[in-house]
Amino acid sequence: LIKDTYRAFGFSSIETPCVEHIENLCSKQGGDNEKLIFKILKRGEKLKIDEAKEEADLVDGGLRYDLTVPLSRYYANELPAPFKALQMGNVWRADRPQRGRFRQFMQCDIDILGEPSNLAEIELILATTALLGKLDFKNFTIRINDRRFLKAMAAYSGFEEKDYDSVFITLDKMDKIGLDGVAAELKENGYAEESVEKYLQLFKEITGDVAGVRMCKEKLQGFLAPEAADSLEMIITSVESAKEAEFRMKFDPTLVRGMSYYTGTIFEISMDEFGGSVGGGGRYDKMIGKFTGQDTPAVGFSIGFERIVMLLLERGFTVPTSRAKK
Repeated sequence: LIKDTYRAFGFSSIETPCVEHIENLCSKQGGDNEKLIFKILKRGEKLKIDEAKEEADLVDGGLRYDLTVPLSRYYANELPAPFKALQMGNVWRADRPQRGRFRQFMQCDIDILGEPSNLAEIELILATTALLGKLDFKNFTIRINDRRFLKAMAAYSGFEEKDYDSVFITLDKMDKIGLDGVAAELKENGYAEESVEKYLQLFKEITGDVAGVRMCKEKLQGFLAPEAADSLEMIITSVESAKEAEFRMKFDPTLVRGMSYYTGTIFEISMDEFGGSVGGGGRYDKMIGKFTGQDTPAVGFSIGFERIVMLLLERGFTVPTSRAKK
């Protein structure tokens, strides 16, 4: 069903290798996931444990932690633009297993490469939500933000650019520790109280709809490019008017997403019954250029196969091929 739905939207199935060169995986773009890589030792005569002085002397490969890095390298081999890719494959993270989280799990990705406009984001969201609607998921939320909003809000509040990533790591905990917890952690980290208060006041004022986007456009003048706000508003209104499934679009200025390879729009699927994200994605216009020397616009959306299946089974879904219970 996943493949048929995405193919109906014009996505072509591809397959990329599970093993990547370690330098591609450790490019400082994968956020915390780079700490969770299963690394592969050199083989045969290349492996000289006694002579090794650092990790690089022992390791030359690793298991992919997502499907985006291999896709970028794959696309660098002169594929047509725009190219609409569908990938379903296993990825590995040395994480602590828990409900809906495994060390090996399958991601279902769709990506549009070579399309600079927000038509790509709109199509990805419509395709993914159409799929979830077919699986009878209802009343879920697509949370959406833009990395440019994150940076503009930090700059407006007086944070220095070198501190943005640290500030965003704390902000990303908002759903776990709340506004007061974020304030306390930012102050503990040594940031000026005036900046912290100004920053958190924004989150108290901004609403989770198009009006909130417009407010940011007005309030963050000089820090936020007007076209960034216009683009986000267009994505939200276009999806709302064309959607097939029952869900809502929510502008969420606290949404960060851990991957530092994101350059613009970011989004996540939230479902109340899971209490976390069951999928997400965003725009990563700079990654392919690291392989080709020429930046290529790119945006992707991924759902976690095991999380979707787990939620289906918890609500009593019967696997069609399973033997009927006597």
